This record gives sequence, structure tokens and C-alpha cells, in this order.
Amino acid sequence: MAIDTHAHFIPQAMLEDLRNRIDDFPNVELIENDGKFQLAFAGNKPTRPVMPRLRETEERHEWMDEQGLALQIPGGWVDAFGNQLPAEEGADWARYSNEWLLKECTKDPRIIPLAVLPTQSGELAAKVMEEALDQGFKGFMIGAQTRAVGGNLDDPDLDPFWQMAHDKSAVIMVHPVFDTTDSRVLDYDMVNAVGRINDQTTALARILFTGHLTKYSNAKIIASTGGASLPYALGRLIRNFNAHPGQYADPREGFAQLYFDTIDFEPDVLEFLVNRVGVDKVMLGSDWPFPIGDMEPRKVIDDCSLSQRDKNKLLEDNAQALFKL
Repeated sequence: MAIDTHAHFIPQAMLEDLRNRIDDFPNVELIENDGKFQLAFAGNKPTRPVMPRLRETEERHEWMDEQGLALQIPGGWVDAFGNQLPAEEGADWARYSNEWLLKECTKDPRIIPLAVLPTQSGELAAKVMEEALDQGFKGFMIGAQTRAVGGNLDDPDLDPFWQMAHDKSAVIMVHPVFDTTDSRVLDYDMVNAVGRINDQTTALARILFTGHLTKYSNAKIIASTGGASLPYALGRLIRNFNAHPGQYADPREGFAQLYFDTIDFEPDVLEFLVNRVGVDKVMLGSDWPFPIGDMEPRKVIDDCSLSQRDKNKLLEDNAQALFKL
């Protein structure tokens, strides 16, 4: 049986409870229409609808059984992290989200949640991280942009977050955001197909060049979506490092610290990733329940030319070790 390390979950019960708690969050709006739910933060346009498969577990379990998945380790939904909220309210929203993730997943031994963090404030993100670890969370999912759309992982304000992640050896999945600010990706449904890859690559390249991953080396960072373009563009980053001697950290050193999921879709691409980063650094992921994800996540592993021992590492062993299951 396998472990899905990249998925998403917003409990239905949380949205229902929010009807009565909405006054606690003056900059959060809950929009209900004909059984559909949307959220809006800080006066921005509403999120896409919170699809039923994102907020319920029955179909999730049916799919897990069909795919031979023993466990799933979902984060929340990046669109609903509330990182555009004022900092204190954002921290309260993260705590509220984590409360419901933990409450609902405690009832379900096959779902182990990743906590939400208010990355619009490094100090508060560190505080909520420590609280979540004390509550039993195994790790975190954060957006590649720290203020919903805007903000970088290397912002100096985030130093307390990075220090706490280092001190606690925290597992943190970096997930690209739904960024439509580049109008070129608005055609052909390329926000998901291309925009997220650009977002993830840029966010992670910044912390490679700053040396964050070597300075805060105990933090365990998962580069979701197969690391986006980084495994394939690393030579170009090294070229940039060599062309500007003494100005940036060596990207090879930080890159060696990263973990990755298997959302590459093509067996030969997955083989390349494993050869580049090492078989102990790659774990099965699906991006459930989104159509851009891999709804047959074991297949890319089954179809590649790795040994069965190495396939087992990708399917289960690496996730067990990283998340201390």
C-alpha cells in the first residue's frame, strides 16, 4: 500500500461552522449558493468554488481504495490559506483552519493533515508552527507566494519562520499559488498547466540563491509538482551562480536539501528526477482532488524502470521516514 503525500482538504464541517463564526473574521466572507461554497479574503474576489471532493471524504476514500493508497497527507487549499489577511487575523484564521483539519482527521486514521501557517508574518508563522507541532501535526503546506499573490520565501520578515522550521526540523511542503497576474497564462487553461510551474520555480530558485536551505538545513522542504522546472534547469542556475562569483549561494547545495513528489506524469521524467536527486528524496503525490493532478498516482511509479525496492521507497518508505509515521 502507498502513501499520498500531496493532496488537499477543507472539511465540510468547518464551512458549516463558519456560518456561526464569521464575525470572528471581519475580513473573511463565506458565500453560499445552491449548496456551493466560496470564500473571499480582505475584499478580494471570491475563490473558485470549494468542490465537493475537496470538502468531503466519502469519494476520497473510494478513490484511495481504487488506487491502493493506505494513507493520505493533505494540506488545506492554498486559495483558502488567508495569507492576504491582516497578520493577526491571518494567524487566527490559520489556527481555525488547523483546528478543523485536526478535528476531522482525528476521526479518520487514513488522513493525516498538514497545518496552515500565516506566512504574511514570519513571527506569527513561527508561533503557529510551534503550536501546531505541539498539537500533533506532522508538517505544513505553504504557498510559494507568502501573501497569497505576492511575497517571497526569502523575505527577511520570514526569518523567525525559517528559524523555527530549522529548530523543530519541520516538514514543509511548498505549493504553487493560483496566480493570474501574468496575462499570458490566461489562455489555454495555462494558469495550472504553466503558471504554477513558473511560480514554484521562481520561489524555490530565490531560496537557493540566498542559501536559505543550507542556513536552515534542518528544515525539510518538499518541492511539490516534481520540483517544477528546478531539476531540469539546475544547470542554468549553476551557470548564473558561476557568472556572478561571490554574489549568490551555490544552488547545488540548497537543491540537495529538497524533497520532491512524483507529480511528473511521465515515467521517463520521473526516472530523470530520481537519478538527479536520489531515490530517498522522492515520494508519491496526487494533488487530489484537482483535475490537473495525477488521479492514477501509482501508475507513473509502476511504469518506470526502477527496481521494486526503489519503487517501494517512492510509494511508502520515504514518506514514512520523513513524516515519522
